[in-house]
Amino acid sequence: MKGGYAAVRRALAGISPENVQQVVKDSGLKGRGGAGFNTGMKWSFVPMGAGAPRTKYLIANADEMEPGTFKDRMLIEGNPHQLIEGMILAAYAIQANISYVFLRWAYRYAAQLLQKSIQEAYGAGYLGVNILGSGYNLDMRLHTGVGRYMCGEETALLNALEGKRATPRAKPPFPQVSGLFGKPTIVNNVETLSCIPHIVNNGAAWFKSLSQSEDDGGTKIYGVSGKVRSPGAWELPMGVPMRELIEEYAGGMKDGLGLKGVLPGGASTDFLTSEHLDIKMDFRSVSAAGSRLGTGTMIVLDDATCPVGFVHNLQHFFAQESCGWCTPCREGLPWVEKVLLSIEKGNGTEEDLQLLEMHTQMLGPGNTFCALAPGAMEPLQSALKYFRADFDDHIKEKKCPYSHADHLYR
Repeated sequence: MKGGYAAVRRALAGISPENVQQVVKDSGLKGRGGAGFNTGMKWSFVPMGAGAPRTKYLIANADEMEPGTFKDRMLIEGNPHQLIEGMILAAYAIQANISYVFLRWAYRYAAQLLQKSIQEAYGAGYLGVNILGSGYNLDMRLHTGVGRYMCGEETALLNALEGKRATPRAKPPFPQVSGLFGKPTIVNNVETLSCIPHIVNNGAAWFKSLSQSEDDGGTKIYGVSGKVRSPGAWELPMGVPMRELIEEYAGGMKDGLGLKGVLPGGASTDFLTSEHLDIKMDFRSVSAAGSRLGTGTMIVLDDATCPVGFVHNLQHFFAQESCGWCTPCREGLPWVEKVLLSIEKGNGTEEDLQLLEMHTQMLGPGNTFCALAPGAMEPLQSALKYFRADFDDHIKEKKCPYSHADHLYR
């Protein structure tokens, strides 16, 4: 690729690992997997210096199973060497000598490209022993997951890599100190790592200048799916307005349809509505509106699609993907799905709505071992807030009022 591995050559020729960490920290790059934590700050928690453990790990989280999210696949299939270069730089910054790409099982074409590209990087001297004569060593391996949503949570991913059941770990200790096989480990999203070569090549100020947000640096891969004219994904300045994304880039709603709601960052985020269309798509602005930027890949709900059926479909997914480790998630999510299906079929009662509202609290933050169930509750709690009339109509009419409801979402 044009300019490929120039950042690796530049860093290994004379930039210290600590300075790579600092330029990434100063760039304002925040984790693109959904957490939105400053990437350079995250790296700084890894023990460095002579007294640090000799084995450290760098892992690219490519287990892209968030419904409605497809940005990482696009990046890998479009330019796998960009990811590999970002991983080399990130590993160098924390002085890791072993790196893994943890890839979603279904991304078979991406796996072929990555395996070929890793071999090419070894052949060109960018991986292996004494890279470019710098004395720095790095091995890289591709690991294909077995298809569990839970593996996207970084500590469950570590358990899976160790050959264990993919359940989340208690924190602390945090992976930066005790991660894979008990050694310091950094797990970063594919999009996050793909930004690193450009930051190292062009500097922190350049990266910040690409953004329309005061808090977040760089560009973002935004996606739009649903009944819009041109669903897809685009690299745009961080902080682009939601309206611009939907109406200009995605072409607006299909003929005869109106916008009812938007999940701004994948399936595990709260609905926003047409009144929020002018907010900036950055971490702080979306949070202030009552949702999360998440992965930045929007799912659009149109006014001809039943919101109860829509949310039931999501809860069915989350119930299936619960690892079963903690009781609220293991028992609560199937119960939520059962109640929603009853409402959708016309058998719901007013008490069912109260039961759903209770679950949004009992399965909320602080009541479960990880964020899967709280994330599942976000679309439900916001649907009950914004689309309550639709839930009420199902109960009053004892059927789904949407004519095509038998059924797109089962």
